[in-house]
Amino acid sequence: MPTETRGFITILTGLYPFQDCIHFLAAVRKFHQEPIIILIDRVPPVLYPLLKAFKNVILKPVPTNENTVLASRQAKLALYDASEFDRTIYLDSDICLLSDINDVFEYMDEYDFLLTEDVQPSIAKATNLLRGKQEELLPHVLPILQSVGLPLQADSVQYNGGFIAFRKAEINKVFFDKFQYYFEIVKNNQDKLLLKDQGAFASAIASVRPHMKILPPTYNYLSKWQDAYNVEDEIKVLHCTYPYRPQYAKNITRSLYTRIFDRLAKVFLPNQVTNPWRTK
Repeated sequence: MPTETRGFITILTGLYPFQDCIHFLAAVRKFHQEPIIILIDRVPPVLYPLLKAFKNVILKPVPTNENTVLASRQAKLALYDASEFDRTIYLDSDICLLSDINDVFEYMDEYDFLLTEDVQPSIAKATNLLRGKQEELLPHVLPILQSVGLPLQADSVQYNGGFIAFRKAEINKVFFDKFQYYFEIVKNNQDKLLLKDQGAFASAIASVRPHMKILPPTYNYLSKWQDAYNVEDEIKVLHCTYPYRPQYAKNITRSLYTRIFDRLAKVFLPNQVTNPWRTK
């Protein structure tokens, strides 16, 4: 029986996260040699060689959109079709590996889908998905999400879509089809909902119920919310959520190449913190 192929995939839409992506590639390459697919949009081709400087990087264009945040959401919906591998680990490009994660590939011997819960896992408390003042919205989160057609209940879980591992399996194809279906609902209700994918993702999980494993937060440790964790095990995956950037994990990604790049980035790249699409 031939060995199943495996690889990584990430998303790069626009120039704001370009520096993040360089450090993401450096971190993955420190521990892994599997292919890395980058779903890319609104990045000038003249900059492609900076990404391809890391071995075995595959660039795949995705449908363009002026709103780079929406483009990244739409690219995430396409992960299953875009992957060329039997076993795929998707990571946001603002993630920095702190160790190898070969065990995640190996878990797919048994599970079709692996992911982590969000720092705030209760959908009923997920005011981060709604427009308006969060303190006023708290009692109304679930009714609003249900009112637009999302099949969520009081015990539904909010997952963090920055880390997803999946096999090429029919149930996962169905999952991503449902993910796209429910994201269209989110996109069509922008008067009530922010342009985020967690609600659609949770809805697809609730509808399809793939055979999945929930990994501990050490596999998706959001540095912005470090005070919310109580972890004792080694952190494997550092998620350097806005505005905490992965290029600060220099003990992992520091090299002559990244040091030169970081100096040049101050001149020719926009600052991720000032990305105007994050407020729309």
